[in-house]
Amino acid sequence: MAQILIIDDEAAIRSALREILEYEGHRVVDEPDGAAGVRAATRKRFDVIFCDIKMPRMDGMDVLDMFKEKGVKARVIMISGHATVSTAVEALKKGAFDFVEKPLDLNRILATLKHATTVQELEQETKRLTTALHHQKQSPIIGESEEIRRIKDMITTVAPTDARVLITGSNGVGKELVARSIHDQSTRQEGPFVEVNCAAIPNELIESELFGHEKGAFTSAMKMRTGKFELAHGGTLFLDEIGDMSADAQAKVLRALQENRIQRVGGDKDIEVDVRVVAATNKNLRQEMDSGQFREDLYHRLAVIPIEVPDLNNRRTDIPLLVHHFLQLICKKSDRNVTAIQPDALALLQSANWTGNIRELRNVVERLVIFTRPEEDISLDIVQQYSGMEAT
Repeated sequence: MAQILIIDDEAAIRSALREILEYEGHRVVDEPDGAAGVRAATRKRFDVIFCDIKMPRMDGMDVLDMFKEKGVKARVIMISGHATVSTAVEALKKGAFDFVEKPLDLNRILATLKHATTVQELEQETKRLTTALHHQKQSPIIGESEEIRRIKDMITTVAPTDARVLITGSNGVGKELVARSIHDQSTRQEGPFVEVNCAAIPNELIESELFGHEKGAFTSAMKMRTGKFELAHGGTLFLDEIGDMSADAQAKVLRALQENRIQRVGGDKDIEVDVRVVAATNKNLRQEMDSGQFREDLYHRLAVIPIEVPDLNNRRTDIPLLVHHFLQLICKKSDRNVTAIQPDALALLQSANWTGNIRELRNVVERLVIFTRPEEDISLDIVQQYSGMEAT
């Protein structure tokens, strides 16, 4: 079943084509002119678009130009009752997938549609396999412990789907890295990855941040603003620290997830959005639900796939890999040449109590690099003096 848009100024053509396509089980939207078609295609993701060439105000060639400008990825099939070879060639050069003539032939329409959807499916499968192979060779998540292997396997399985994911874990364990890995291994990897830190935005501004606002919606709204949901259209929206979101914003996020549409603050027009939501929190949302601080219905919408990221103290075997990774990264960034870390120094770091998790480990490694002389190894003495760590 494909999502299909029809753009044609003739109502009879739209009606006939829609009837044919819906009978075949496809979901169809139709628009009467080029401008309306462009607006529809930028608000919602379509698999295939049928577009007439000869239309008033904005013809099909202009529509193709606008699709290219706005990044519309659908397969566009041009239709015309006044076709010429030069017109067809020009349309194909502008990015059209195919060209069919009026009067429309049922078999020709269905064959062209089948070709378009088959090519799209093959491209998506190729992209999925290529991405999976790339991440098997080089995963951005550092670690070989059983806990991390399990998370990597889960990401590989879940990422190609559009299932929502709720990532839980303490501060500094790498929840954002898990979210980015899900996006990078998904079919949306070419789309935007938009992050919102719900804890860092005042409650009175969170709705404007997420959904945007219209000009004049409130005192300081001097112009229209596009929200994060719209900016993430076609990609992934990462709602970090969602446990700190206000009750009003929770209700609106729930509506957006249920209906795949939003309204800007101060607006009354529904805007369709195609967004995969990945959320994260360091709070126990079940306890928050029991105390009335978090909506149970929103929790179940978000936690289709729960992933819990362990504390660093629970994956100590990964500490040597993380230390060497950060050592190379920091030396390259700061143009310093600290060659390595001595075994007894590494053993002390591995036995320390990392309450700040990976974020704290990275900061300590950077500090040790600064206090180690060039061309030397990080020694046990340097770690004891400057790490601030105590063995457990």
